[in-house]
This record gives sequence, structure tokens and C-alpha cells, in this order.
Amino acid sequence: MTAALLEVRHLRVEFPTRRGTLVALDDVSFDIAPGEILGVVGESGAGKSLTGASIIGLLEPPGRIAAGEIRLEGRRIDNLAPEAMRSIRGRQIGAIFQDPLTSLNPLYTVGRQLIETIRTHLPVSETDARARAVALLKETGISAAEARIDQYPHQFSGGMRQRVVIALALAAEPKLVVADEPTTALDVSIQAQIIALLKRLTRDHGAAVMLVTHDMGVIAEASDRVAVMYAGRVVEMGPVQDVIHRPAHPYTVGLMGSIPSMDGSRDRLLQIDGAMPRLNAIPAGCAFNPRCPRAFERCRHDRPNLMAAGPTRAACWLVDPAAGGAA
Repeated sequence: MTAALLEVRHLRVEFPTRRGTLVALDDVSFDIAPGEILGVVGESGAGKSLTGASIIGLLEPPGRIAAGEIRLEGRRIDNLAPEAMRSIRGRQIGAIFQDPLTSLNPLYTVGRQLIETIRTHLPVSETDARARAVALLKETGISAAEARIDQYPHQFSGGMRQRVVIALALAAEPKLVVADEPTTALDVSIQAQIIALLKRLTRDHGAAVMLVTHDMGVIAEASDRVAVMYAGRVVEMGPVQDVIHRPAHPYTVGLMGSIPSMDGSRDRLLQIDGAMPRLNAIPAGCAFNPRCPRAFERCRHDRPNLMAAGPTRAACWLVDPAAGGAA
């Protein structure tokens, strides 16, 4: 087994309010190994992006990490001072966000932004930094990089801007890349190219990638393992093919059943009734129980932790032989 590059242990994120403290992430744990892509999937509000922001150190106030640990190569990073975290962010952890326009300064050429990032984190000259910036643009699939490096973000299409953002994320050769919905705003053909680029990144650079998305198709194509999140908790985790083809948690079953079948074998898509609970109204027991077609009495009172469910692990009493209500 390869030692984990990133270790998240019992992460809890809270938002204090005048009416009490809201728990946005509750006891989230996972590892990512070098060269591995971990897909994190779930509905909007599940806590996917918040998990990524916690790792990067970009939690929006008043959000705070209230418990747990985040370790990068064995070093704890969740309790670092902002200045110390800034030196890690970019150099050891790269970030790719959903909207490239929020990551790029419209007043600077893409070359200036790349060169400044490279020189901030690596001891290289202006000339060497420019050469590396051109190489990064070429690596991410931007043709005529020598000319386009001096253009501004508005002169690039959406897909090309996302490639520039990926080049920025790779500028200092980070060991971990947190990609938050990197393909959502792109058409399908560009999505496939970005996925191929992320897979090549892990293969050629040995980087670990945390891929946050709500698209199970992207997860199936890009990820090695997948963590399914619901209401701030991981409810199922395992190898991507096992989670997709043999889901153990009813929520994962619902997610997979809502995907159209390309061979026409499915006459009707499944529907998960109801909606993700608000942070101030998370039900007792398993948070999914009000929407679960297989819930029984224990689900309404006791909250399950991840437990073995064949090749995956699921937080569901249905997979517990001692549950007394599995059916």
C-alpha cells in the first residue's frame, strides 16, 4: 500500500450563528494516495466544496474547523497560521475552481499571472519562469502557446480559460490538486479533454487529485475511488466501479438510478423524493432516513458510521448483520 499523501480525519466544520451553531461537516474521514483521483460526489449542499475549501484553507468566515485533523505528507495543516498556509497553497496544494473567471485577473495577461505564480513559489529567473509558463500552456493543450501567453483571459474561450486555470494550479508542481467542479460549465467534448488532462496529471506528475463534482459520469470516467456525501457526511466510499455497479447505500442507489441508460435498458429513471435537509434541520439518526424507501426504526434514532459493505464501505444499517431490520 502506498502511504497516503492527504489524510482527513474526523473533520467537523461549524458555522456559529445567533440562533446556534450549524454543523456543515460532521466526522468526515478519507485518504488520497499519490497518483490517485478521489471523486467526491453528492447533491448541492452535501458538503463537497466545503471539504475542499477546508483542505485548501479557504473557509469563508464565520466557518471554522471545530474538530478533526488534515495532514499533508504526515504534517498537520489545518491548524497553521494564515501566512504558513499561504506558502503551502499553490506550492504543495493546487486549486482548480468551477468558474475560471473568478480565478484569473482580467487586467493581467495569462502569462503575467503564470510567471508571478511560478516565481512566488520556485527560485527561478524571469526568463526561466516564462519558459515554464509556455511549457505549462502547451501541456494543458493550448496551441500557439508562445503567442497566446501574452493575451488576456477574455481572449480565451471558456474551455481554454479552464486550461489556463489548470496550468496555474500546476505552476509550482503541487503534490495535491483540489478540483472543485472543474468541468461543470463546459460542453461535453471539452469536459472529456479536461478529464483526460487530470488523468495525465496524476500519471505523469504523481499528483493526488480530489475531484469534487455532482456528475456521476465524470466520476466514472476520471476517478479511482469515490466518496459519496450527504448532509455533511460520507455515506459510501469505495472503488469507483464497485460504487457505480454495486452501490450499497440507498442514497447511492438513487444517484445511480437517476442516470439515463445509453443502451435503453431502463424505461424510467429513479427519483429520490424530497430534498437535502437544511443545516438547521438535519434529522436524528441517519440524515437520509426521511427520503429513504428502505428506512426502518433504527435509522430514525441511531446514526450509522461507515462499515464494510462488500467491496465498499457504507454508513447504512442495512449492511449491518446485527441491525435487525435489513430487508
